[in-house]
Amino acid sequence: MTALEKTKIQIGYIPLLDCVAILWAKQRGFFDELGLDITLVKEASWASLRDRLAFGFLDAAHCLSAMLPAAALGEDQLGIPFQTALVLSHNRAFISLSQKLCFELQISAQDNAQQSAEKVVSAIQTQQSIHLAHVFKQSIHHYCLREWLALANVEVAQTTKLTILPPPYMVEALGNHVIDGFCVGEPWNTQAELLGISQIVASSQDIIPKVADKVLAVTSDWAAQHPNTHLALIQAIQKAQRELQMLEDYTEVWKMLVDFNIVQFQCSDSIHVQKFHSIQNIIRHFADDSSQPQIEDFRWLIQQMQKWDQIEIDADQIDSISQNCILSL
Repeated sequence: MTALEKTKIQIGYIPLLDCVAILWAKQRGFFDELGLDITLVKEASWASLRDRLAFGFLDAAHCLSAMLPAAALGEDQLGIPFQTALVLSHNRAFISLSQKLCFELQISAQDNAQQSAEKVVSAIQTQQSIHLAHVFKQSIHHYCLREWLALANVEVAQTTKLTILPPPYMVEALGNHVIDGFCVGEPWNTQAELLGISQIVASSQDIIPKVADKVLAVTSDWAAQHPNTHLALIQAIQKAQRELQMLEDYTEVWKMLVDFNIVQFQCSDSIHVQKFHSIQNIIRHFADDSSQPQIEDFRWLIQQMQKWDQIEIDADQIDSISQNCILSL
């Protein structure tokens, strides 16, 4: 076995469904098999996770894909480059609106993404106050929300002020009427629906291309100093990803998600059965075809930054920055 440069590793994560492969690799002993002593560190927000990864308090992290080109462009105010060799999920976010707003705007479950967007935009144009939230400025969730609104009106999509909240705070904020809707990954959309306070009105898969959402990120310096350790991390998580794709009985996985306080609602093969199987299906397909990051993922993210964040960058730089976000093992 190739010697590991470091064995005691801290991995940061945000409580979302798509950190499941990291948790499962720890649960099943896949890290231990490769000589890694892993500590999982739950972070309060994407900003705190990014900062702690950048400054070396974390060795690796469950990270928003858009954070990588943002760091390369200096848009994160830090400019410490991140890289990834592993995709943890492709776009599996949803847009949820409060049931109260859906009732007022006559948004039904039969409405497609454009129809729900048109009803919301129409209300905004008549000066109705509608507060929408996403998880971070550089995220597919931000761009998905803008692109959704743009299905109805590009100007409204560009000018509407959006709130940023950490994923675990979304449901509480909606329940307390601080916001009227959000774009976030699971299980927070399902939790809000089961509490009776929201309705899922659109899926990111119906609005934006299939791009990387979360990745396992490390700093470029860390990757250069710990190539064998990094490879072992990737191999352990990939083993977990493969097992999660093939697993038929999700009893242990579900218990783990409850233990980590990611799933906070009753759901089983006898209670909220459809949601139970839907969440399992999402987990199975987080990295269904490839866990390898693609240059097209980061090219699209940078183009969204140009479009919605007014980032100025030469076209010939987009490919080089996108390529630099990817670490080949």
